[in-house]
Amino acid sequence: MAQETVSEHTGEPEPIQAVPLRHPGRWIAGTVVVVLAALFIYGAATNEAFAWDVYGQYLFDARITEGAVRTIELTVLSMIIAVVLGVVLAVMRLSPNPVLRTAAWLYLWIFRGTPVYVQLVFWGLFPAIYQTVFLGIPFGPQFVEFDLQDLQAPFLFAVIGLGLNEAAYMAEIVRAGVGSVNEGQTEASTALGMSWSQTMRRTVLPQAMRVIIPPTGNELISMLKTTSLVLAVPYTGELYGRARDISGANFQPIPLLLVAATWYLVITSILMIGQYYLERHYSKGLSRVLTARQLQALADAQNKPPTGPAGGQGG
Repeated sequence: MAQETVSEHTGEPEPIQAVPLRHPGRWIAGTVVVVLAALFIYGAATNEAFAWDVYGQYLFDARITEGAVRTIELTVLSMIIAVVLGVVLAVMRLSPNPVLRTAAWLYLWIFRGTPVYVQLVFWGLFPAIYQTVFLGIPFGPQFVEFDLQDLQAPFLFAVIGLGLNEAAYMAEIVRAGVGSVNEGQTEASTALGMSWSQTMRRTVLPQAMRVIIPPTGNELISMLKTTSLVLAVPYTGELYGRARDISGANFQPIPLLLVAATWYLVITSILMIGQYYLERHYSKGLSRVLTARQLQALADAQNKPPTGPAGGQGG
């Protein structure tokens, strides 16, 4: 609601005195949400099935904290494999070589088309499928021999299984980032005499990072939670595996699940904060929309009241 009057001294209309509209529905909805949340918290706090005393006893247990460290190690190592291999696969898919394109497409078809749990079970059975691995010249002398049945490395197979699966998704993220770069950049690099590989390495990929980085953060958070599936390898040294082992001994699965969930939430929250600042860093210069503080500073400089968000296209 607004009312306009005419000044007696200048004859010009005075500034509009705007009265904000009331929204009782918002307050009612907010009150309902708060009441429901309070009822849920009260019910959880008074429910003996949650066994909060057991929860507090094991929240900082040495086995749980060690499992959290192993979970972080699994996440970081798997993502390193996924990022490196994902870039290679994306470049292969964009390559003019039909053999490389077909090989990359087959990789993505297999690893995106089968569940990650099934793939981890396969890696757990890998020593039974290939008892011995030889390294050497094809159809020639062999230099190194590995007996996989004697190699007790479930952590290694868990990292490999997670990394190879995630690489298929990272390849599509990288390919989308490369596709977001203007074709004129590629044409300019070609005009300068760069080869296709030089153009990708020096021109396209550095600019594509603006699009690649944010979804990679989402994949990192998703990978942290996917590590709970490495029980299929089987590897039980990570967070959920340790919580399950403890609950199997004290017959208290609910509070141990809450302990694991709490640690997952803490680690995920830290990663989300890092992702927020990383996305804000790479999104600089993409928008000319002014913030409320910038609008207020602009209005103060012009001695005028701010009129609301404003934006435009950069020239």
